[in-house]
Amino acid sequence: MTSSPPTWDHEVDILLAGSGAGGMAGAISAHDAGLSALVVEKAPRYGGSTALSGGGIWIPNNPTLERLGRADDPEDVRRYLRAIIGDRVPAVRLDAYVEQGPAAMAMLHRVSRHMDFAWCPGYSDYHPEEPGGRPLGRTIEPKPIDARRLGADEELLLEADLPSPMGLWFTGYEGRRLMMFRRTWSGKWMLRVAAWRVLSNLVRRRRMKTLGASLVVRLRLTMQDLRIPLWLNSPLIDLVVEDGRVTGAVVERDGRPLRVRARRGVVIATGGFDHDAELRKEHLPELGREDFSAGARSNAGDGIRIGRRIGADLDLMDDAWWMPSIKLPGGSIFPLVTERCIPRMVIVDQNGERFTNEAAPYVNFVHAQLEGGHVPAYEIFDATARKRYQFAGIMPGRPFPRDWYTTGLVTKAADLDELARRIGVPADALKATVERFNGFARNGRDEDFGRGDSAYDHYYGDPTLPNPNLDRIGAGPYYAVRIEAGDLGTKGGLVTDEHARVLGADGAPIEGLYATGNASASVMGNEYAGAGATIGPAITFGHLAARHAAARPALRG
Repeated sequence: MTSSPPTWDHEVDILLAGSGAGGMAGAISAHDAGLSALVVEKAPRYGGSTALSGGGIWIPNNPTLERLGRADDPEDVRRYLRAIIGDRVPAVRLDAYVEQGPAAMAMLHRVSRHMDFAWCPGYSDYHPEEPGGRPLGRTIEPKPIDARRLGADEELLLEADLPSPMGLWFTGYEGRRLMMFRRTWSGKWMLRVAAWRVLSNLVRRRRMKTLGASLVVRLRLTMQDLRIPLWLNSPLIDLVVEDGRVTGAVVERDGRPLRVRARRGVVIATGGFDHDAELRKEHLPELGREDFSAGARSNAGDGIRIGRRIGADLDLMDDAWWMPSIKLPGGSIFPLVTERCIPRMVIVDQNGERFTNEAAPYVNFVHAQLEGGHVPAYEIFDATARKRYQFAGIMPGRPFPRDWYTTGLVTKAADLDELARRIGVPADALKATVERFNGFARNGRDEDFGRGDSAYDHYYGDPTLPNPNLDRIGAGPYYAVRIEAGDLGTKGGLVTDEHARVLGADGAPIEGLYATGNASASVMGNEYAGAGATIGPAITFGHLAARHAAARPALRG
């Protein structure tokens, strides 16, 4: 904490630290409210974890859903959130999310000519059986966009470690269909569409972005139109507090500290502590020393530490946006979403036994992993599954890369006895597990864990089967893939109220300080409402922070 600086190097109404969805949406909202805004980003590229994400947004009653006649009673949304979250999050925060999320999206549509989204029909809420849940889902995703529209800023967009081959692009909804090209006619059609897009890109020299990258492109284009400045390589170093109020911050730029006065407030949107070994050891000790987070590499808990230094309260630090994952030989983390819905497979622990519904929402799957000590786990499947379904970007029928075997990520064997020996699990237990599962597959219902009972399970299953998630594990060779307890980012952080104001240990707001995104304790508590329930709250509370800051008196003098 810095006190009473004699001079300021730069002044702005609102300073936002972090260039993910929360920081950029907050800056756009601030501009719309008549404030000058500045976004600072620690990394040399903008977009944060949002740019690496699936880009889904879970905000019920947003303009896209309303246009399609898919709006629903806000009380149903509240009932759903209360059912899955309970009292882990104050009701006023949940109410703010339900009521103001649509307003945040409406603001983006009104202010920007770049906002264009599509509903993901059938991408169920993660717990559709709960009161207020929707089996057809409430998730929207950004439509594809050509990144060349960014001009020079295109080169500064954060990119995933595993780019699409030959510029292939598809939305999340299309990708689901493409994965079934060995099983369905719509999948075969998507394969032709994909081939046409590759050729089209070569001719038209387009650089199409989808998923989270598309969302970031759209937000950045809007910032360009509104002339909202973005400073890269400019980490937030400290907060300036005068008479108990945050009046600005110290930002490092071009290697030197700058004092930035923020007349209306500072918004911390710097992400979680995904890659900070010290904080992970303190709050997530069950994961051990290795880092299996898919969050942006720059997410190291900076904003959380800075807020804590001036007395901010913390919550949910022992939780994360969990994701069963594999670490590829090059070090990249690959989240397993669709792979856990393959019909002809089971996931077992070191005892060779199943421990949960393999196709469950990823947060719940890893909760079960951690609570039972099932780390690592192994996904076991047969030769037919390898021929029919993609796995971690490897298309059906294609061999796994050689280094996947040499590093122990994948094990292959002619029979289950040999497979069990190679991965170190009891062979009798593994064979009994497969035999029991095959009985469930023949009868069409998983009597142990209910795999395939939920509409959520079906989305990435095989629609040609009576139960899209169940089929008999047949002849070998057999494969075992080692699964770790990974995450998309941490869930704990600065405690905030319904206006996104950061609260101190006494429960009182720290004047002039706001937080959103994974730097703040999640409004989802220990749960996950649906695809996009990270980005949806980040946008909503970035918007609320800007609107609250706009309504308070500006600093004078």
